Amino acid sequence: PLAHALRLDTIPVSRVENMCATGTEALRAAAYAVAAGAVDVALALGVEKLKDTGYGGLPLRTKGLANDLWMPYGSAPGTFAQLAGAYSARHGVDAADLKRAMAHVSWKSHQNGALNPKAHLRKAVDMEKIIGAPMIADPLGLFDCCGVSDGAAAAIVTTPEIAQALGRSNPVTIKAIQLSASNGWEMQFGAWDGASVRNTQVAAQRAYAEAGIAPSELSMTEVHDCFSVTELVTMEDLGLSEEGRALFDVLDGRFDRGGDLPCQIDGGLKCFGHPVGASGLRMAYEVYSQLLGRGGERQRAQVDFGLTHNLGGSPFNSVAAVSILGRLN
Repeated sequence: PLAHALRLDTIPVSRVENMCATGTEALRAAAYAVAAGAVDVALALGVEKLKDTGYGGLPLRTKGLANDLWMPYGSAPGTFAQLAGAYSARHGVDAADLKRAMAHVSWKSHQNGALNPKAHLRKAVDMEKIIGAPMIADPLGLFDCCGVSDGAAAAIVTTPEIAQALGRSNPVTIKAIQLSASNGWEMQFGAWDGASVRNTQVAAQRAYAEAGIAPSELSMTEVHDCFSVTELVTMEDLGLSEEGRALFDVLDGRFDRGGDLPCQIDGGLKCFGHPVGASGLRMAYEVYSQLLGRGGERQRAQVDFGLTHNLGGSPFNSVAAVSILGRLN
């Protein structure tokens, strides 16, 4: 279909699919092709028209084992609500405190999205409205859930030498792209309490090692905030908060636009919705823009390294993708 739509006569096109990590998977494929010397320039393109198919564009259950494992509690909100319950149980978190922290996650993203001309939702929302919103799947309220949206994003990948020849004296470079995929063990063997996502932990550790940096060297993150609790737990899985402390870091404003380590400085999935194939590339675009000082009103003063994170499927049967971008020098 892309060859037709883009009129790419005789140009090879490969279609990739890795659930919500598809956009990052496309970027990974483009980067590997260039790094291998197979091509000089590659285009990674992610596009999704969720509103055209299925229930909200998401796959229905009973389509086979994989889909049943993907959404074991009947819906995406119902499934990720289990993550909130498990996190509370592991760390002894009061329900009201967790609700306030989740509301802060959503409040922060809407504050950021209001400054982004590319965001789909560009309206700040106050905390009282978020906390008092209708319940979707306890404890997830309306503003704890990202929307269903259509969208597209792209990245052109080439070598540093070609980029410099085209006038980029200090081009943005990919320092790491790592994926970790589940084989379903989380639901099969009972050794996992559901309060974290092991694939995120593994992909992050591999990405830090590949990039040769520590988590403390990051300047910003774009993570998979399909639900507010997902972002909160991801902060710990990425090693950016100590275990059991993300709730306090969130409430202290550490991940706000003006905090030590901004998260979703562009508004995140909360303000873009989640056009599945495009989300990973949208995140990479924001880090790219920040590294080049093109963030407009939301521009971070100093950006050296930015991390993106996608979580495909559910906490119970997932694929996690983590990328780290920086500059050549």
